[in-house]
Amino acid sequence: MAANSVNLEDVTLPDLMTELLRRMKCSTKPDKRLVLIGPPGCGKGTQSPVIKDEYCLCHLATGDMLRASVAAKTPLGVKAKEAMDKGELVSDEIVVGIIDEALKKPSCQKGFILDGFPRTVAQAQKLDEMLETRGVKVDKVLNFAINDSILEERITGRWIHPASGRTYHTKYAPPKVPGIDDVTGEPLIQRKDDTPSVLKSRLEAFHRQTEPVIDYYSKKSIVANLPAEKRPEEVTKEVKKVLS
Repeated sequence: MAANSVNLEDVTLPDLMTELLRRMKCSTKPDKRLVLIGPPGCGKGTQSPVIKDEYCLCHLATGDMLRASVAAKTPLGVKAKEAMDKGELVSDEIVVGIIDEALKKPSCQKGFILDGFPRTVAQAQKLDEMLETRGVKVDKVLNFAINDSILEERITGRWIHPASGRTYHTKYAPPKVPGIDDVTGEPLIQRKDDTPSVLKSRLEAFHRQTEPVIDYYSKKSIVANLPAEKRPEEVTKEVKKVLS
């Protein structure tokens, strides 16, 4: 038995039943392979878990997967670490290979949400080639369209509780006590990416590299433009409309 596998005898009956019911519900859902595209702070991170649960998809965040592969010393992880140690970018082939590996998991049976990849047209083409070998393709690209000025207000007001990942916003979702997590009372931090100067360079990179990816998928008529400046629950409604 693999080191990280679970002995079912140790799982409580309610947990087992919950998972069983979830899988039965999932078995009736249509397969979906989705790519989420949008600049930093557009709300992809808020919508991903909602979409994942609603449609029983696996959420593939390439940064997390890359770190996990390196930690697990998988063949691709070893190659990725070699590149990182030299200060090089991990090649598109390796990243697509790691996505390919992940798609073998049972949790990805109904499809996936790709978030943070592809960032370039070359990556989109490599992703398409890999999916083609599996006899599938990207079904829908959700483009979280939003004005840069709205993003600046959103992002620079963001604060995070590092241990749990809970996020707050000085204007839209402030903690009960400024700078303090509501649940644990621990201090909140601002990520170094969430400062105006870093945001400016990230947005420039997004417009330069990733906007052409939207054009690439638009030619395949699979892009849905979402009004990402709206409140999260309104964006969720739009997402459900697009995916129904």
